[in-house]
Amino acid sequence: MEEYTLVVRKPCFGLPTSCPSCLPVYFYLNLLTRNIIIVLILAFVLDTIPYVESGEYVAYNNEKGGVIERLKEDGIVDLDTEFQSVLEWISMKAMASSWLADAIKYELWVGTDGSSAQSIYCSDLPWPVGKVLFLKQVYTVKQQLGITKDNAEGIEEQIYRRASIAFGALSSRLADHIFLFEDRPSSLDAVFLSQALITLQALPETSVLRSKLLEHENLVRYADRIKMEFVDVGTSSSVPNFHANPSSAAPRRGPSNWRSKPKTKPKREKTKEEKDFKRRAKYFLVAQLVSVVLFVTLMGQVDGAEVELDDDDDEGFDFNE
Repeated sequence: MEEYTLVVRKPCFGLPTSCPSCLPVYFYLNLLTRNIIIVLILAFVLDTIPYVESGEYVAYNNEKGGVIERLKEDGIVDLDTEFQSVLEWISMKAMASSWLADAIKYELWVGTDGSSAQSIYCSDLPWPVGKVLFLKQVYTVKQQLGITKDNAEGIEEQIYRRASIAFGALSSRLADHIFLFEDRPSSLDAVFLSQALITLQALPETSVLRSKLLEHENLVRYADRIKMEFVDVGTSSSVPNFHANPSSAAPRRGPSNWRSKPKTKPKREKTKEEKDFKRRAKYFLVAQLVSVVLFVTLMGQVDGAEVELDDDDDEGFDFNE
């Protein structure tokens, strides 16, 4: 059986990974095969994560369409062959990939206190670095969702309204079936299951999105059943296999066990590969710090320019004349 190595962000909230980009790929591969090795990466927001390796083949998240679409196009793993021309499946997939994805992004970074996002992305970073990177990502997400001071309330209402429509449509489609379509899994199941479990387990109890999902009991039962089958069973068996790597987007370079750090064993000299890996990790952290400094500097300049422009407008122009 073909073996796949999936590189994802670290586990938290009782999930193998709570990263909204990583968890769908985890389920997509597990719905086909359980012969997966999980490699954990301690990193902030990198667009190459997750990625999948199989022999000499590698599919990165920042490639066109993401990991799942790349796996399908290259004929590596395709669960959607029978659904590509089914219009209802296409529309459901679009709703989950856009409306629900936007809702989770909004709740993680904007709509809640941000503690869930910090646990997923920033918990392994020094506090000042993690805090600044978190604020930087909040700013980025607001730009992506088109949120400003003037339209924040309207955008929030639109996000939750669309999420309610999507949950309702998926609930009606699932009914009492095993999977969403034809009682067989597809990438739609992988995407929705990851969204449902992140919503139920990673978001706080006060989450509006969580309360909307809880209105649909069959969707909650579906997520719980798959979690018991593919997640909970993995914590007490040999499937999947977990390893951990430092912050880096490079393919596997000598992953080490997450918990093993025996003190009784004598120190061994690091190999050239391990030294190269450590150096790459240092370069990554330096690059993150530089980006933070540049971001703070540029934002300060933009704010100053806006203040000066407002003062000039007040002194020299009167649009009511």
